[in-house]
Amino acid sequence: MLRGIYKYGLALCLCLTVSLLWAQKKTDRDYLRSGNRLYRDSMYTKAEVDYRKAIEANSRFPQAHFNLGNALLRQQKPKEAMQAYEQAVKVETNKGRLASIYHNMGVILQSQKQFGPAIECYKNALRRNPADNESRYNLVLCQHQLKNNPQQDQQNDNKENKDGKDKNKEEDKNSSKKDKQENKDKKEDQQKQQQKQSQQNEENMSKENAEQLLNAAMQDEKDTQERIRKAMAKPRQRKLEKQW
Repeated sequence: MLRGIYKYGLALCLCLTVSLLWAQKKTDRDYLRSGNRLYRDSMYTKAEVDYRKAIEANSRFPQAHFNLGNALLRQQKPKEAMQAYEQAVKVETNKGRLASIYHNMGVILQSQKQFGPAIECYKNALRRNPADNESRYNLVLCQHQLKNNPQQDQQNDNKENKDGKDKNKEEDKNSSKKDKQENKDKKEDQQKQQQKQSQQNEENMSKENAEQLLNAAMQDEKDTQERIRKAMAKPRQRKLEKQW
């Protein structure tokens, strides 16, 4: 009985050890395949986790960056997806996959009404894959949208510039506000010092006046006591009444 339990426990330990070793030996491609399975099952958040693990294992793994962008885009995170695609462009050498990356970047930009940059992305996609009819269609559509909304890109540029200017303006405003506050604090400190000095002077003056008054009172008291003493020493003679 005990041997059986021991064997079972030993077998369980061996299985756990093998599982741990297998987990430790997972490569970037293992994580990519796992992420792809999750992506196909519409489990985009979990797929994102595996794609990020693949990138941690190999930061120059273009398929992981590209698939990460797709998973993020499925989660309605276009800004993060664009960052993932930009990383994929830097390390991808396959023209077909580059065309797909640029196409997706164009779709994001077009959805944000950034027609000029979107057009450039579609052109880059067609340079890598001239047979990409979807990118060609999007390019024509984007050019039409830009023609009908010529101010849109300018507005986007102006918004970016405005945001930058507003940021600088806000920084200047904060700096100016800080300087004003510092000047105000200085003035308040000076006023407090002046008030403190004035109070000290008043206290000194009051103390001096009190001492003067006390001295005067003491002197008067001395004079009064002296006069009393003299009067007691030499009593005043009573004036006789006149006889008629």
